[in-house]
Formats: sequence, structure tokens, C-alpha cells
Amino acid sequence: MKNVELTKEEHLALISEMIVQAKQNVAKGGSFYFLLWGWVIMLANLGHYLIDKLDLYPYPFVVWFLTIPALIATIIYGIRQDRNARVVSHYDRIYGHLWTGIFVLIITVLAFMSKLSFNHNAVILLLSGLGTYISGTMLRFKPLIFGGIWLWAVAVVAFSVSVQDQYLIAGIGLFIGYLIPGYLLKRIENE
Repeated sequence: MKNVELTKEEHLALISEMIVQAKQNVAKGGSFYFLLWGWVIMLANLGHYLIDKLDLYPYPFVVWFLTIPALIATIIYGIRQDRNARVVSHYDRIYGHLWTGIFVLIITVLAFMSKLSFNHNAVILLLSGLGTYISGTMLRFKPLIFGGIWLWAVAVVAFSVSVQDQYLIAGIGLFIGYLIPGYLLKRIENE
């Protein structure tokens, strides 16, 4: 195989093309995650709130079992997305590691929620806001950036209300912070 020397311009063009492809990989199908998790977590929060508020069932946390099929769907979709990616760049890996890290942090928060006096929802909103904000920054997609900022603001409010009301606040917050940007991203993906 013969070595071919590239000019500076060709190097820059190649790097630019790889960055564009990486952004397309991340953006293409990215709405799936925001929409899936936005709906699942919003419905679980609102369901938990209603069950607890109306005293419908002694274990309102049962609605959180909705997250199990969502997690399975996420893993399957992610594997398929990786297989179909033309180029997997460092950019793609950073995006994946960001959300994997946030998932680990959320699981840790849930494991120690009693130590947090059950104010875990507010902390999870902060973490979700961080992931959403950074995702928006990486994709240069302002609705996700604003969604992340919104989730941070909602987290501050959540810290100021009862644990029971945090579920209502989180449900509303996720509608604006995840679902609206998710649908806007989906619209761009379909263009």
C-alpha cells in the first residue's frame, strides 16, 4: 500500500468532514432518546404524583417499572444505531460516554435517595439538565441548550417544594426540557 501525503487543506477538509459526520451520527436518532425518556419519565413522575396524592395505591413507586422496558429499548436502539453509523468518531464516543456517566450518577442518586431525604428528583433534574445542555452544545441545537437550562431552573424549584410535589414539578419540567426539544430535533432529522 502506497503512502499518500495530504496537503494542509486536505487534512482540514478531512477533519471537517469527520466532524460533520460525527454530528450527523449523534443527531440522527438523537430525538429517539429524548422522546422515549421524556415520555417515560414524565408519565412515571405524574403517575407517582397522582397515585400518592390521591392515595390510590400504597406503593406509588410501582409506576417506575416503566423504565425497565425503556432501558431495554434504549440498549437495543443504541446497538442498532452503532451498527448503522458510517463513521464512529471520538465525538460520538464522548456523547455516548456523557449519557452513560449521567445514567450511572442517576442510579447512584437513586440508591442513596434516603440519604438525600428523598430529594432525589431535584438532583436527577440537575443531572438531566447537564446532559441536555451539553448535548445541545455538542449539536449546536439551541432548543436542547434551553431545555437543559430549563431543567436546572426546575430543579431549583423542586428543592423548594415537598418531595411529593417534586414529582409534579419534574413531570412538567420534562415536558418542556425533553419533549419539546426532542420533537424539534425529530423534525430536523426528518428533513
